Amino acid sequence: MNQLFLLIVSCFIANLSYSQTSITGKISDDKKNAISFTNVLLKNFKNNIISYTFSNEGGSYELKTDDKGNFNLVISAMGFEKKIILVEIPENEKNIVLDVVLKEMPFELNEVIVNATKPIIIKNDTIVFNVKSFFKGNEQVVEDLLKNIPGIQVSAEGTIKVGNQEVEKVMIDGDDFFEKGYKILTKNMPINPVEQVEILQKYSNNKLLKGVEQSDKVALNLKLKADAKRQWFGNLNLGYGVGTKKPYEAQSNLMSFGKKNKYYFLSNFNNVGDDVTGEINQLIRPFRFDEISSVGDNQSTYSLMDLSSFTPNFKASRTNFNNAELVSLNAIFTLSNKVKMKTLGFFNWDENDFFRNSIETYYINETTFTNTEDYKLRKKRFTGFGKVDVTYDISKTKMLEISSKYNNQEENSKSDLVFNEAETNERLINRNELFDQKIIFTNKFEPTKALIFTGRYIYEKSPQNYNINKFFYQDLFPNTNTVNNVGQMIENELQFAGFEAHLLDRKDNGNLLELKFGNQYRKDNLLSILFLKENNSVIETPTDYQNNTIYSTNDLYFNSKYRLKIDNLALTGKLETHQLFNQLEFETITKQQPFFVNPSIGFDWEINQKNKVQSSYSYNTTNATILDVYSNYILTEFSSFSKGTGAFNQLNASSILLNYQLGNWSDKFFANTLIIYNKNHDFFSTNSFITQNYSLAEKIVIKDREMLNMSANIDWYFKAMSSNLKLDLGYSKYNYKNIVNNSDLREVTSNNYNYGIELRSGFKGVFNYHIGTKWTTNEIKTTIVNSFTDNVTFLDLIFVFNNKLNFKIQTERYYFGSVNQGNNIYNFLDLDARYVIKENRLTFSLSGKNLFNTETFKSYAISDINVSTTAYRLLPRQVLLKMEYRF
Repeated sequence: MNQLFLLIVSCFIANLSYSQTSITGKISDDKKNAISFTNVLLKNFKNNIISYTFSNEGGSYELKTDDKGNFNLVISAMGFEKKIILVEIPENEKNIVLDVVLKEMPFELNEVIVNATKPIIIKNDTIVFNVKSFFKGNEQVVEDLLKNIPGIQVSAEGTIKVGNQEVEKVMIDGDDFFEKGYKILTKNMPINPVEQVEILQKYSNNKLLKGVEQSDKVALNLKLKADAKRQWFGNLNLGYGVGTKKPYEAQSNLMSFGKKNKYYFLSNFNNVGDDVTGEINQLIRPFRFDEISSVGDNQSTYSLMDLSSFTPNFKASRTNFNNAELVSLNAIFTLSNKVKMKTLGFFNWDENDFFRNSIETYYINETTFTNTEDYKLRKKRFTGFGKVDVTYDISKTKMLEISSKYNNQEENSKSDLVFNEAETNERLINRNELFDQKIIFTNKFEPTKALIFTGRYIYEKSPQNYNINKFFYQDLFPNTNTVNNVGQMIENELQFAGFEAHLLDRKDNGNLLELKFGNQYRKDNLLSILFLKENNSVIETPTDYQNNTIYSTNDLYFNSKYRLKIDNLALTGKLETHQLFNQLEFETITKQQPFFVNPSIGFDWEINQKNKVQSSYSYNTTNATILDVYSNYILTEFSSFSKGTGAFNQLNASSILLNYQLGNWSDKFFANTLIIYNKNHDFFSTNSFITQNYSLAEKIVIKDREMLNMSANIDWYFKAMSSNLKLDLGYSKYNYKNIVNNSDLREVTSNNYNYGIELRSGFKGVFNYHIGTKWTTNEIKTTIVNSFTDNVTFLDLIFVFNNKLNFKIQTERYYFGSVNQGNNIYNFLDLDARYVIKENRLTFSLSGKNLFNTETFKSYAISDINVSTTAYRLLPRQVLLKMEYRF
């Protein structure tokens, strides 16, 4: 509870201790009409921007600063004369009220040209960053550039957030290639053609719904230099080095971004651990929760078996023994002034090796035993993905969108496993084939009213074939003395068809009515057979280990939602009604027709421009999936069998959310606190029987499970240090119940604490730094208590000596605290040095990774039944000489 108290207190301290001067007022014309979205900038006499904001829809503005003295307040709006007001901010002044009247004037083009030279420009819901002002000198791809933009955060995996909101997409001159799969672009596209980065707030994925739907979404747009729009250009990166794997990388980009057509071709080949695609499923199956026209986004087949290569709490590139080949061909064609077509082609081959040694000690009732594993895995994966989007602007208020995509994946996995000193081999072949067709028609029949029709059809199949050349289940299958290997075949097929009509009606007073009517049909065919074999001959196919299940659900629904706006307070009520028609077939056919209602209420209160509160309550009923209803066991890992309930189920849950935001992500000080409480009134748990050689887990429905999640994030820019401080605090508590080895119902409580701090500089000179640390503590309580603490600390040093020479040094320190053994500390050093031979043409660089040559690391994990120690092999030291050529 000390950590919980610290979390709550820190949020109040951040609010109470941060003392600033607030300049507020209202901006209007000479007829006393409010002027919305006006740029308000506070500048010193050197013309440097100290702080900035813009007026809201009512013309009101609020600007905060911790600077004292005399300044110029610059107010400008399109169609009005700019006004500059001398403002004095005394030492003890906390509030200054200043109303401003602007004089109307004709629009002049040269005014825009002057504004375009500023580092930051605010235009209504768009914030424009001129990238020259944010270069440090060592940037290579778009991802590197975005890390320098104020308010934009890029994770180690490449996820991009503005404040705490992940971006919807990253566009090029207003055109979107990859949607949620934007990492393919940001991890590969060079920065030299980019002139501006635009942050688009209140973004709508459907352009006709801008100003109609209620949106808090964010997107990025890369605006290119004029000379990049008239010609083909690109770059070639080549690298080769020394190391046990003979490291290499080769990357190319070929681009043309004309007004009529846009082309982006890229390739990447490497064996140095670089993941150049990010999470590929974000491209193949983008999921947008509660988004307009998102029918079917959450529909896919389920993978029932996997040979795991998961590495916890560690940078993935250090354990990624890969040999990746990527080719992507993408184009956007403007066929006429009304028709635009986008084509994507994506081909990825990868070969991954993974190495793990583990010791797991189980504590189950009065039984204790230990399992050891020496695990070597090789995965060969191919992905071929194609997509065609056609957009037809029927008129200025009507639009038709058609999207068709096809995906084909195959993954061959082979493992060499030594389990309790018994040598065995596994082989798993995964295949996936997906066809997805979607059509959307939008009719904006009035300026604030729109009707959207969406239809979608999905067909997907995911067969799996598994073999293991040892038989560990003698106790489970008696009278099988001659069996010496096991196989399993799984056929998993999905068909989905959905239709939805969605009405949005924005009232004159800003209130919003939404009505949604639709029907979604899903059919799953699941077939699984376990083979007990002697050599290649099948000895037995146990009845309780076969499934032939057909599960179909039809959801006929009507949803209504109303958002009532009262000054700065908005109240939202939502009611979802669902009539389900379920059918489950194994040996017999059973049917069910449940009806349920999901209500939710909420509010968001903008106390002022710097203080916002949001809260909501919802009650939800969810229907069981195919993973919950199949009736017999399926082998999911080499020693684990699982099965569903064999029956229909609907689960009920309640959720409460409270969010407080102090400041905005673009301010010098920004704090966000989030509290979520979930209560599952009934939930799926397991009744397990665990032995040293195998485990059986059957799903059961149990009452009452709770989860509490609290987090606080603080971003604070210190002008005197030209540095940004980031503080992250988090606490979660999760309790659930299960049955293990015929025990009574066991209650399990999990507590997690995490806290981290980062400091990143923004100096204009030779040197910059980025330093941080994060601690994570996990605790599991059953009849006993186990806990451990991990830490990662890093220091990045950047030296830009001139426009030709720069260095980047990265250091990392990992600490893994054991449950009952000694602590483990691991240190890493990476280096990147670049020298420009000819600007925008030829660059040489030297890259070194894992220069301390750390070969393995150990981590620790705890659960309600075991404690494990696992050692992972790391990529060895590698040094590459690289060349980049731009053309």
